[in-house]
Amino acid sequence: MKRGLIITVDGPAGAGKSTVSKMLAQLLSYIYLDTGALYRAVAYKFLIDNTAPDDEKALSELLMRMSISLKNKHGTLNVFVNGENVTDKIRNEKIGLLASRISAIALVRASLLSIQRNVGKRGGIVAEGRDMGTVVFPDADYKFYLEASVDVRARRRYNELCMRGSNVDYDEVERDLIVRDRQDREREIAPLKAFDGATIIDSTHMTISEVVEKMMSLIGVRK
Repeated sequence: MKRGLIITVDGPAGAGKSTVSKMLAQLLSYIYLDTGALYRAVAYKFLIDNTAPDDEKALSELLMRMSISLKNKHGTLNVFVNGENVTDKIRNEKIGLLASRISAIALVRASLLSIQRNVGKRGGIVAEGRDMGTVVFPDADYKFYLEASVDVRARRRYNELCMRGSNVDYDEVERDLIVRDRQDREREIAPLKAFDGATIIDSTHMTISEVVEKMMSLIGVRK
């Protein structure tokens, strides 16, 4: 059987990576890998167990006790931590900020790296995150870096949270986004950045369909 492609979609929070990656995976009949959900799952466990990120011994023990699995249920990616479905519990700004912080910890990244690579070992995957094309799948067939202006990203994130029923303030969402950007770009390990070899797409003035159409065209597939 011919090996499927490995396609990576990196970029900052709110650039539209998740929506674009899901649609791309669906059109190609590929697996969608939301790596951000893995870090959010670890962050969730951090909070539940009240583990300090700078306590290396406690962190190591927590990671050894953790079992993270991704399951596709009715077309939606569900995240399980030690058998508990935490899909809805990890989608808030507090978890997002902590996930960004702990993603800079080498021990955490090493623990999740094998999970991510195992999902993609047979190809046929669209992997979305911050360092998919640089660290996790450096030999990916197609690498995209999706970006957009801060105000557009904040508005998208705000609308997304409102649709989920969250009571959020736009200014707070924008501030949190700026903090996450700084954390992601300034971390020593695998910092977020547009990298050589990636096709950079600025989605500020593009619809989701336009972004996906451009990606499909570059891959050589028409919708």
